[in-house]
Amino acid sequence: MIVRRLDEIMNGERDVRAANGNWESRRLILNDDAVGFSLHDTVIHAGSETLLWYKHHIEAVYCIEGEGEVETTADGKVYPISAGTVYLLNGNERHWLRARTTMRMVCVFNPPVTGREDHDADGAYRPGAEYRS
Repeated sequence: MIVRRLDEIMNGERDVRAANGNWESRRLILNDDAVGFSLHDTVIHAGSETLLWYKHHIEAVYCIEGEGEVETTADGKVYPISAGTVYLLNGNERHWLRARTTMRMVCVFNPPVTGREDHDADGAYRPGAEYRS
């Protein structure tokens, strides 16, 4: 069994911050945990706008605090996000994530990330290490 506490992860190697300052992500479950997904507690800072495109991952996002929106770049469709909203990027959609207020999100990635990824010029994570069982 794996048991972790957020306060034990904060300010350690699993507490990752974007180079542009838009977000911080506490990686609770990672590829090395060998469970087939990664789980992140992510804070998106108020007023930020981030272009994301998870070309190599499926991401599910559950908003537990704050307000913002997701805009898909292919069709310009805007989806309001607030506490209690979940969105699933099941088609690897390239999108803008905008935070009106500070948002706290619970994110699940498949395949799992290794924990040290940062977004490339396309807004994507490079494919990580293979899932280890």
